Amino acid sequence: MSNDTRINESSELEVNSKAPEMTEEEMAAKVDAVMKKFDRESNVRIWEGAPKWVVTSILAAFSLFCIYVTLFASWLLEIRLTSFVGLIILIGYVVFPAKKGVQRVNYMPWYDVVLMVLGAGAFLFYTFASPYWVNTVVSSSSYEWYHIVIAVAGIVSLAELCRRAVGLPILIVAGCFVVYALFFGLSNPDFGRRVNKLIGTVFYEKEGILSTPINACSKFIVVFIIFGAFLERSGIADFFIKAANVVVGRFSGGPAKVAVVASALEGMASGSSVANTVGSGSVTIPLMKKAGYRPEFAAAAEASASTGGQIMPPIMGAAAFLMAENLGVGYGSIVVKAILPALLYFVGVFIAVHLEAKKCGLRGLSKEEIPSWRPLIKKLYLLIPVGILVCLVAFNWFTVQYSAAIAIVAVVAVTLLNSIFDGSLRTLPKRLFEALAAGAQGTISVAAACGIAGIIAGTLTATGLFSILAQKIVAFAGDYMIFGLILTMICCIVLGMGVPTTANYCIMAATCVPLLRAMGVNLVAAHFFVFYFGIVADLTPPVALASYAGAAIAQSNPMKTALTSTKLAIAAFIVPYAFALNPAMLFIDVDGPLQVVMIIVTSLVGIFGVSSALQGYIFSSMNPVQRILSAVGGVLLIDPNGFTDIIGIALIAAVIVWQLVQNKKIFVRPAKA
Repeated sequence: MSNDTRINESSELEVNSKAPEMTEEEMAAKVDAVMKKFDRESNVRIWEGAPKWVVTSILAAFSLFCIYVTLFASWLLEIRLTSFVGLIILIGYVVFPAKKGVQRVNYMPWYDVVLMVLGAGAFLFYTFASPYWVNTVVSSSSYEWYHIVIAVAGIVSLAELCRRAVGLPILIVAGCFVVYALFFGLSNPDFGRRVNKLIGTVFYEKEGILSTPINACSKFIVVFIIFGAFLERSGIADFFIKAANVVVGRFSGGPAKVAVVASALEGMASGSSVANTVGSGSVTIPLMKKAGYRPEFAAAAEASASTGGQIMPPIMGAAAFLMAENLGVGYGSIVVKAILPALLYFVGVFIAVHLEAKKCGLRGLSKEEIPSWRPLIKKLYLLIPVGILVCLVAFNWFTVQYSAAIAIVAVVAVTLLNSIFDGSLRTLPKRLFEALAAGAQGTISVAAACGIAGIIAGTLTATGLFSILAQKIVAFAGDYMIFGLILTMICCIVLGMGVPTTANYCIMAATCVPLLRAMGVNLVAAHFFVFYFGIVADLTPPVALASYAGAAIAQSNPMKTALTSTKLAIAAFIVPYAFALNPAMLFIDVDGPLQVVMIIVTSLVGIFGVSSALQGYIFSSMNPVQRILSAVGGVLLIDPNGFTDIIGIALIAAVIVWQLVQNKKIFVRPAKA
């Protein structure tokens, strides 16, 4: 590509990106509209005046209740879980309307009241009847007609709440499993008895709604969601964006690199890729467009980086703590294993935006646009709560949930300090009160998804479909595990559509990990595999919510944005196969420090090869042969194996030399005669 061509492309991009700049009020309104369209958690009822104060108080009280139960209550498991789900249904219907669109202020239709009362009543009735029912009805699985009526009321109400707060994909999957169980999976010839058996298992027993996903939600996830709500109100998101501007803003294509770094950091506080995309994207996407990036690329860069924030240690959307609990290993071990895959992901996105900037001749931010680093140094105390949480859990000083509670107290102290410095002390009580309410509201969608995941798990248990699926997949794959991994990847992406991060992982751990284990995949690698592919559902068409949210802010084509996001996030589609086939990438069964260093270096070079192949540029535009060689070399290097490493390095080195020679021919002018 010549200099003139590059300048013309850049100029054209700058012309296309020159749209009237929005005011802060217009941007805030657009962000709110985007959130309501793509993030179901933002489609809430409108309460004003006294009703708003009452609803907010109920939500705040629920958060305090959850913290108390998590830390201090020693209730029977059935009492703790049914009371949790019952209260989730109660506040869920108060918060979420039946459909999107303009809502009447301070209004809740009668049918929502009926669904709320029936659903919450069913679970809370079980709460108070638990001591008797557990020892008689549940232990013998002898369910009378009124037991089934109560169960149906609870299940239907929970499913409808999940539709409102999460979406249809997970309900469709659960419905398919239920239909299979009723018509094919259960052996009893009497259809009525099959219905009785399935509903009883799903509602009353520990293999259904009251299974591992909702138990994890009530015990761990809720505390971390509340912690995240407090952290977001401490001012840490603005700190991350400014810090990223200081570190990488001045380099070529600076705004996109700011988006990558800021979203990686902000993902620690945000448990939602859509919320992360919209939150930081409202700042970074306009800057990227102004710098000359195509709207689709700007939106995709933000969406892929924001989604990657969910896989970024040390918190990983609370999945790191849940994974440690599920695997029975130390939290520090999970963080160490998560570092290299996350690093590869963000290096891949970073390289892509850098090459795009070089290809289009884009500049970085000017000195006037980059904030001073001195005020940021003074605000490093904002990171203290995260540091406290990580240290408490890593050194096993307290339980995970107790550590999160201490971190919440630390956030309150830090927010108080920040309010004193910013002169916003008067609004502090209101912000803390709203943080409690926001934590409760954020829990609703996660809990609803976990409850439906329990239904899926219950049908799988009742029908023995786990073992059947495992046998079929193993038989299909034969001696080639890769085919089984591809099928599992598809399952994870389908099950993960529109589901919040923490609930997503709970669902994957309950449904897909056993399939991988049956294929012989290492247990830790299996958990990481399903976690990664559950997360990238937010980028992958057709339900690419994070990509669509970014497209709405950038005013770009949603499908083109989703496809570009998938390309930028290619590491998330390659790396899980590498550590599933060879767990050495997760630092499992490595021989020593030298092997660890070699794995890190070769993997990073490999992701460079894949990213440059997809962008079609290193020092100049790549021809098809160069792109193929670079892609093949990159994939070979990502797999930690000595033989493939040698071939991969040779291929990428050959492409780089070829590019240097090609670049020299382009820019060397013939001497004048």
